[in-house]
Amino acid sequence: MNKKSLLRLLIITLSAIVLLIAIFGILMPEERYAPNFSQKNLAPSMEHPFGTDNLGRDMFYRTIKGLSNSILIGVIASVLSAFLALILGVLSATLGGWIDTLVTWLIDLCMGLPHTILLILISLMLGKGLRGIFIGVALTHWPSLTRIIRAEVMQIRSSQYIQVSRQFGKSTFFISRNHIIPHVFPQLLVGLILLFPHAILHEASITFLGFGLPLDMPAIGVILSEAMKYLSLGRWWLTIFPGATLLIVVLMIDAIGETLRTLLNPVSAQE
Repeated sequence: MNKKSLLRLLIITLSAIVLLIAIFGILMPEERYAPNFSQKNLAPSMEHPFGTDNLGRDMFYRTIKGLSNSILIGVIASVLSAFLALILGVLSATLGGWIDTLVTWLIDLCMGLPHTILLILISLMLGKGLRGIFIGVALTHWPSLTRIIRAEVMQIRSSQYIQVSRQFGKSTFFISRNHIIPHVFPQLLVGLILLFPHAILHEASITFLGFGLPLDMPAIGVILSEAMKYLSLGRWWLTIFPGATLLIVVLMIDAIGETLRTLLNPVSAQE
């Protein structure tokens, strides 16, 4: 099996695991992680692999449900952010002038502000909850990808086939849609996947701080925030397993993006 086949197998395997977690969480009945006061504060066992919390909720199913919610939020927010990056990057590089100046200024402004603070402020302005998380993550993760797309478009806009298309009288919109966007799509796809783990971690972090998802919604940030109260009582499983599972999922998604980047690069894929 050559390197390309191994890379494809790795992407398929990791993607299947992440997709399985998301689907399992969506289809999971609420009874699986509902309170059961006869099973309170149980340590990890065969019956409860991640133990139970102070309300008797099974932490394994609650963690899977929280991860599923985080994955869905990350997908939607990353897609919105990547779409915004594509539009701004292409407009900035193709139109130039004051539009390029404005987009560059917005990129510098967003990247100059502390990321978490900006995300918290946007979430608070939108009333927190799901809407605040979606829009907050989407509006804070586009600058780096926009900069990459802008640089790529500026590099190819003087290419011979672009100049020939202009000489045939094609509009800027036609050139962008048929020549530029297909060219930058691989960078966009890799950038989208690499935005994904950042979106998940930022959603969990601001939820942990109390500015994200509501407390009655299963989420890793909520689980970890609640677990902090019981660490001094020796209930280590309330933080170790949800935190480690979140880290593993994030690393898997990041590996998918890095592997796809290698696969799309003909030089590195043949090494």
